[in-house]
This record gives sequence, structure tokens and C-alpha cells, in this order.
Amino acid sequence: MMVLEYCILRRITRGLLNIHNAGLIHKDFHSGNILFNNSVYPMISDLGMCQPTNNKKQEGVYGVLPYMAPEVLCGYQYTKAADIYSFGIIMNEYMSENIPYVDIPHDHILAVKICKGFRPEIPKVIPKLITDLIIKCWDSKAENRPTAKELYQSLGKLHDGTPNDHIFNNTENSYNETNNKEDNYYFQVKKCDIIREKKLRSNFKKNKENIAKNVQTHPQAIYTSRLLNFENLPKPVNSTFQVSQCLDCELDELDLNQDDDQIQEDDN
Repeated sequence: MMVLEYCILRRITRGLLNIHNAGLIHKDFHSGNILFNNSVYPMISDLGMCQPTNNKKQEGVYGVLPYMAPEVLCGYQYTKAADIYSFGIIMNEYMSENIPYVDIPHDHILAVKICKGFRPEIPKVIPKLITDLIIKCWDSKAENRPTAKELYQSLGKLHDGTPNDHIFNNTENSYNETNNKEDNYYFQVKKCDIIREKKLRSNFKKNKENIAKNVQTHPQAIYTSRLLNFENLPKPVNSTFQVSQCLDCELDELDLNQDDDQIQEDDN
């Protein structure tokens, strides 16, 4: 469920915050460098590329292309903000359960597209508040990205919040609006959990083979760290059209009841 995924993501941001608070940058931050203890306790590993934030020495561009910030691809200094960009890609990967750019070559063309604002698709099922965080993390301008502390605090609104009966009732699948902003994360996540579950159940009834995606990994999609040397890359910009589509989560009970009616029809 999404709540567990958010707990995992918050723990990852805690690890990244510890690295940054120590005056270090990871420099090779991607999902392959996150290990799990007992399946739910993530640990950031492979700190071989770590360096102090004040280290101005640049020794080439090294990493996994899909997770690398556009300014780094262009040869600019690696900063904490570049780690944040990587986390944005990781965050969307965990929430969407889709590996970034898995079906295309990881080559100069992809590097150009990334600099021009190309990003992985964000599924509709992800709550808008979290979609906004992801988009902020992979902003083309490093100064616009949140810090690790800000991410940790934002995700903490969900992790630390205690669900209240007046906000969400899991048994009856009913919701009531609340003016408590601290509960808003939990409210959206639980709502999207119910919607996603119903959509999956509906899809399973209609077409079982569509439940699991059968995405073929491109032979030139490389997820191991390597030295990259891309020349003549354009200046990083944000795309004028965000490829992703997010769920606004401004759904009322009528929307949920309509889903219920559709599922009951499918069951009959």
C-alpha cells in the first residue's frame, strides 16, 4: 500500500539528510544503491563516490544516466541538489513501480532529452501533493529543488500523522473533508489507495493479462554506474508540457460510489 511506500521513502530521505548534514554528497544516488533490511528498512549504500560539498575537483561525469541531474550531465559541479534530483527519480520509481527509461537506449539522445525537460511518467494514482514533490525534486534549476530536510519534513506529515475516524473510515470506505492541513497527506494517500485497489480489481475482471505490465528492457538501458562523456548538450530547461499525469485527488464520495457501481456490474 502507498502508506508503506511513503514510510520507506521517508526513511530514505532520513539517510540522505544524514549524508548532507555530514557535509557530504552521495554523487551516485540511484535505486540500485538502496538496500533493505527486513524488506522495509532502507539503507543507502555504495558511498565510494561520496565527497565533501566543498570539494570543487571534477573528475568526469560518473553515474547511472536516468538518475543524473541535467546540470551534472552538462559538466557542472555536483551539489546536494543533484542528489535531490536523483531522489525525485527514485521516488517516482517506487510509487509507480516502473524503472525509469527502461525501454529506450541510455545514450546521448536521452541525455539531450533530459536536458530539455524529459522526465519519467508519473501515474495518475499518485496523490497530487506527492506528485508536486517529485516534480520539484527534478526541476531543471538546482536552486528550485527542495533540500533533504524539507523533503523529510514533508513526508513526515504523512508518516507522523495518525489517521482519525472523522477523516477516513477503512471499513465503510467513507471520507469526510477536514481543515487540518497536517492530515491532508494521509487523506490523499488513503483515498488513492482505495481508488487504485478498485481500479486493479476492475481491470482484473475485464482483462487479466493487463494486470502485470510486460515491459521489455532495452539492450542499451544500462543501470550500472559508468563514466559518461556527452558533448554539446543543451542548457537544462523544464519541459513546457509535463509528460506526467497526476491525480488531483479532488474526488468526492460520488466518484468513489461510481467506481463501486462499476465494479458491482463487472462482478455480476
